[in-house]
Amino acid sequence: MKKRAVVALGGNAILRGNEDGTIVQQEKNVTDTLENLVPLLRDCYELVLTHGNGPQVGNILMRNDAGEQLYGISPMPLNICVADSQGGIGFMIERMMRNVLNKHGIDKNVISMVTLVEIDANDPAFQNPSKRIGKVYSKTEADKLAEKKDWVFKTTSKSKDGYRRVVPSPSPIDIVNKEIISQLLESGNIVIAAGGGGIPVYFDENNDMRTLDAVIDKDMASGMLATNIHADELYILTDVPFIYKDFGEETQEKLEFLNYSDTKKHLENGTFAEGSMEPKIKACLNFIKNGGSTSIITEATKLADKSYGSKITMEY
Repeated sequence: MKKRAVVALGGNAILRGNEDGTIVQQEKNVTDTLENLVPLLRDCYELVLTHGNGPQVGNILMRNDAGEQLYGISPMPLNICVADSQGGIGFMIERMMRNVLNKHGIDKNVISMVTLVEIDANDPAFQNPSKRIGKVYSKTEADKLAEKKDWVFKTTSKSKDGYRRVVPSPSPIDIVNKEIISQLLESGNIVIAAGGGGIPVYFDENNDMRTLDAVIDKDMASGMLATNIHADELYILTDVPFIYKDFGEETQEKLEFLNYSDTKKHLENGTFAEGSMEPKIKACLNFIKNGGSTSIITEATKLADKSYGSKITMEY
């Protein structure tokens, strides 16, 4: 019996922290990750792949900045930059996926989709921009840009006395392309969607689609997509094979099997690191609460090994 799964590729599935980010490095990392999906395909899973875009969209914004300063090229807004990253990363994943399928003799088509994600224009996140994007600026540069472009800046731990632009990170409320994604899955395709959390859009009083400068958390968008297409399972791939209580502390404890209520208590008690593991846990809980069977958080290369991965279900 066919199962449907959303697999969210974490940043290390595309680009490792100690790498320069060349296309050769990214293609190798993607290929190594996609090899771990072969057992799911052999088990007749219908697959949607989502992905992050943090380093890549940051580079696009820096090219924006350089083009404006050096050549007077009009910079594109953030929503276009997110779309650019979806197209480029989606193409790379699609090409590597096709090569993996060819290697293993699996007859599947693959399609990458620029995905729109609906948000609430009045989301409280717009009152407190928190998502850091783009390059690091000095205080003087940041002040000039804040005045010229009405950008908001906050300090960054990546550089002493450095500032980065921050944008809102609103919650996703709907995947605009969900019906098309379901139809493509039902036709036997592997779909790459919701890259970088999707392009944030909202509908005005005339039902016209509008955009705002924002970045949606890709794990939250992946969980929303999994719910929208009635997936059975949600896999979130990261750089650790399990989730842990008190990660990095002497009291660190591996959490392998969790039910909904216990996971929620851990979340409320601050067990999971804000901005890293916390949104992944929230995405899993939302998916389970809305009818999903199982959420699994694991390291990319451990996906095929059932002895790894933290499993979250409604009950044990």
